[in-house]
Amino acid sequence: MSEGPYRVIDRSTWPRREQFEMFLQFGFPYFSITADVDITAYRERLPKGGRFTIGLVYAIAAAANAVPEFRQRIRNDEVVEFETVHPSIIVLNDDEAFRFVNFPFAPDFDTFAADAPQRIEDARTAPSMYSLDDQDDFLFLTGLPWINFSGVFHAAPTHAPDSVPRIAWGKYKTEGARILLPLNVQVHHALIDGVHVGRFYAEVQKIMDDAHQWLPPRDAMSRERT
Repeated sequence: MSEGPYRVIDRSTWPRREQFEMFLQFGFPYFSITADVDITAYRERLPKGGRFTIGLVYAIAAAANAVPEFRQRIRNDEVVEFETVHPSIIVLNDDEAFRFVNFPFAPDFDTFAADAPQRIEDARTAPSMYSLDDQDDFLFLTGLPWINFSGVFHAAPTHAPDSVPRIAWGKYKTEGARILLPLNVQVHHALIDGVHVGRFYAEVQKIMDDAHQWLPPRDAMSRERT
């Protein structure tokens, strides 16, 4: 994957200039929010053992791309906004050491998912976690399917601006007829406020509710487990 197109934001006319300059001076400029997302419609659309992770990653990436602030990054003395950002997730190999998997985002789910299983398998067998180049037009995603958590803080460097959003999901639970998934978001406050995180969660929920519009019919989906 290569870095995609972006524009440089003119900070002299940027409405967030004051907030940006204030939070950029903080030693720890990140904030973290965790909330449940109702995945009932999405989970019921999948066959048992279906590609739960790939569809979830797609939904999260689609929601992030719908919110411009989630596509903005601090780069040296500039703020840039990418046309598209791409999910990069963590998978475990047989030794339980993690590896990174990068997915080129595509608005069409079939296109996005086409080579996802192979990318995951290639990552699991990679000799090093540094087999792929790093880019700042990523979204850093991780799953904790063993824990129904109520909060997460992610490791992030504080010696230099690191403005890539970090997103984690946990073990889902059933409440009555609803299936709820804990979803955590950690962002750089110089770029993103609570209102933008709220829009992101609303987008995720809408995409989950509309799973019938973008997922193939149940009997057409592969049962390959991810």
